[in-house]
Amino acid sequence: MTDTPMLDMPDGRKIPALGLGTYKIPDSQAGSAVRRGLDMGYALVDTAAAYDNERGVGDGFAASDDAFLTTKLWNERQGHDEAIAAFEESLALLGRDYVDLYLIHWPCPAQGKYVDTWKALIELREQGRARSIGVSNFLPDHIDALIDATGVVPAVNQIELHPHFQQRELVAYNSDHGIVTQAWTPLGRGAAFEEEAVKQVAEKHGKSAAQVIIRWHIDKGHSAIPKAADPDHMESNLGALGWSLDEDDIAAIDALDKPDGAVIGRIDC
Repeated sequence: MTDTPMLDMPDGRKIPALGLGTYKIPDSQAGSAVRRGLDMGYALVDTAAAYDNERGVGDGFAASDDAFLTTKLWNERQGHDEAIAAFEESLALLGRDYVDLYLIHWPCPAQGKYVDTWKALIELREQGRARSIGVSNFLPDHIDALIDATGVVPAVNQIELHPHFQQRELVAYNSDHGIVTQAWTPLGRGAAFEEEAVKQVAEKHGKSAAQVIIRWHIDKGHSAIPKAADPDHMESNLGALGWSLDEDDIAAIDALDKPDGAVIGRIDC
């Protein structure tokens, strides 16, 4: 399998540009899905406390020494002490003594706890138990508050991102601060598969629509974590590696952005 490109994070570490998402994969199936993905050549696996599958993911990850593992802190566990306790619970379920990346899942500004939560994550990083720390679904003002309070820049901001919802201002902010943009729902649930631009690019390169869109993310410098449990889908997504789009291809997909293109959108917490 073609090697996965690696992206530089602001803490000096690297993160794979393509990973395996596990959202909505039941705990009972997560182990076999993760083992299959790692055997196929996936270099990153993404889970979260809210997915209720950390135990299964950990079981599937047990035989891997060099893949990258991410999990996330859920909203109701924000706050310094609570975040530490939640992290301990995640490690226990995963059966590990560290994770490669730990993220705050949502800022939940109404709670007023995300800065204290970030301070807890900094402690976990200093202890080596969270090798890198970052955020998910944070907007620039949320990240500014973290940096102003601690001087520590998140390594990653994981956001909804796909051809119909490109969040260009947020992506530019991340880039300006050296933060890796990681795309969840990177295929937009297939909403752009039937776009003529995507079809034409796919035909030009002899690839599927999904492979074209994942490649678009990679060529734009994003990390993408498409969820897959079906072996054929898992293998097909890896077909986004080892080739590139040209400038015209990228421009054609860039033009598909829509102001109302989110398939999930933001949650109110």
